[in-house]
Amino acid sequence: MPHDFMPGLAGIPAAKSAVSDVDGERGVLEYRGIRVEELCKRSSFLETTYLLLFGRLPDEATLNKWQQDIIHHRRVKYSIIDLMKCLPEQGHPMDALQAAVAALGMYYPGRNVQDFDNNYWSAVRLVAKLPTIVAAWARLRRGDDAIPPRDELGFSDNFFYMLTETIPPPVWADIFDDCLILHAEHTMNASTFTGLVTASTLADPYTVVASSIGALKGPLHGGANEEVVQMLKDIGSADQARHYVEEQVRKKKKLMGFGHRVYKVKDPRATILQNLCDTLFKTCGTSPLYSIALAVEQAAGETLHGKAVYPNVDFYSGIIYDKMGIDTDLFTPIFAMARVSGWLAHWLEQLRENKLFRPDQIYAGEHNRPYVPVDQRR
Repeated sequence: MPHDFMPGLAGIPAAKSAVSDVDGERGVLEYRGIRVEELCKRSSFLETTYLLLFGRLPDEATLNKWQQDIIHHRRVKYSIIDLMKCLPEQGHPMDALQAAVAALGMYYPGRNVQDFDNNYWSAVRLVAKLPTIVAAWARLRRGDDAIPPRDELGFSDNFFYMLTETIPPPVWADIFDDCLILHAEHTMNASTFTGLVTASTLADPYTVVASSIGALKGPLHGGANEEVVQMLKDIGSADQARHYVEEQVRKKKKLMGFGHRVYKVKDPRATILQNLCDTLFKTCGTSPLYSIALAVEQAAGETLHGKAVYPNVDFYSGIIYDKMGIDTDLFTPIFAMARVSGWLAHWLEQLRENKLFRPDQIYAGEHNRPYVPVDQRR
């Protein structure tokens, strides 16, 4: 049976979804029909997460219950902390996060994925506990004790507190919350697809999320924001930006933080993040990385004119986290803290009419090869 081969499944629909939509020609991203610009302006990360998971904005009572459920499930068992203490401290935080999330499934068996209550509490635990795990690993690898969460703090304030034992300025928490909203969901990306393939086997949600974390780690996906900050540091100054961009183009190398499979204009998330940079720097001073980034964007726009290659979500997010004093290798785990909302939303959606993913292939090997005895092989 003949097939058309599309490397990377480019442009091939793998599912029908009502979770989010991207208009790559106009640069529009919507969660459940609401534009992300509106959500960043008026919503919170936890409210947006509820919207993604359950398809509607919660009323006041429902939102209060959702937030309290998250607060009451932030803590992780001491044995999870002990497990992380046994991991090599030089290991990447994404590996520690993946191991800890997989282990969560052993303490909270969620195998009956057709049960609503089971799925609700699994989602609560994953959304609530990922920040605790990320912050705990950041401290444990330095030989410091993990800091337990504080119930009176909001989602973003609490993450900074567990990370640094200090409460951040209100503007930091607001900006960080918007960053989480912008990273929460983005249609059928590599990590979401990975999670859906795993979910289609009816695996438990902790296994689904652990598999998605593995896909997110790669530098062509979530790991790109780490690469952007390193690139900006390597460039060193704004006056070197044009030379760097021209050299990358001449050598046909990728410019980290630029280009997207879907967007043909500037990623709307990059625009919002750039505005968040301006807001952050008004309160705590600018960053030398920001001036380099602006010069890189200008040089890229002039050098790549007409090629529809623009900054994506990874280009400015790392600059914000770097200014907040967050270690570079924590950028992708923070991405996972946000994107777990989207992964779980697609997981819940797929369970309604689940079908095992079993794609075909085009065989490109030989046929009818003889078996050669070992003493006759060369």
